[in-house]
Amino acid sequence: MFGYYILIGAIALVSWLVSNKLKQKFAFYSKRQLQNGMSGREIAEKMLSDNGIYDVEVISVRGQLTDHYNPKNKTVNLSEAVYNQRNAAAAAVAAHEVGHAVQHAQAYSALEMRSALVPIVSVTSGMSQWLVIGGLIMGAAAGVGMGYWVAVAGLVFMGAATLFSFITLPVEYDASNRALAWLKNKNMVSQQEYEGAEDALKWAARTYLVAAIGALASLLYWALQVFGERD
Repeated sequence: MFGYYILIGAIALVSWLVSNKLKQKFAFYSKRQLQNGMSGREIAEKMLSDNGIYDVEVISVRGQLTDHYNPKNKTVNLSEAVYNQRNAAAAAVAAHEVGHAVQHAQAYSALEMRSALVPIVSVTSGMSQWLVIGGLIMGAAAGVGMGYWVAVAGLVFMGAATLFSFITLPVEYDASNRALAWLKNKNMVSQQEYEGAEDALKWAARTYLVAAIGALASLLYWALQVFGERD
């Protein structure tokens, strides 16, 4: 168990460092005003129009870095800063979220797979670790039997969450690639603004990469505990 705490601590530290770097990048590029003078909302609406998407609404939501695309009600949700501001960071985020809307409209396979996993992961992710720990305790108290299978069930649930994390990677990277390609091909930003948008999205993607690696490391650790006990 002590090894698990070291693992979680290391992952949490790396996650904090990447998240902190991301915030610094967005703060820096938020100071670079777009030459075209367009707000994040206007960027999003134009990218939707250029992709022939007219049934998606761009709305403002509270919070920082709360931007997301909701496929259920077809809304591009932009944080207040991104929605209103006219800088490289806002353009990058707005275009990235529209990238998800374009994926949805084109039935991008990885996005469909992730969407299919959402209801499963939302139910199982919160209980997976408790099932593994509970199964190990039961096994230690009563020997190999029901406790082992409870722990295995927990691993299966944990595996689903890990799979979700890894499927998220191509979804996020593809959305960023779509955003950057559109910004460049439509001459929406200058070369300097493009480099800022690219850098900001690169650090945003790394937060998902760290999360996926963390999920896999946790899964492997608990699998070793369960199957090690079996041996």
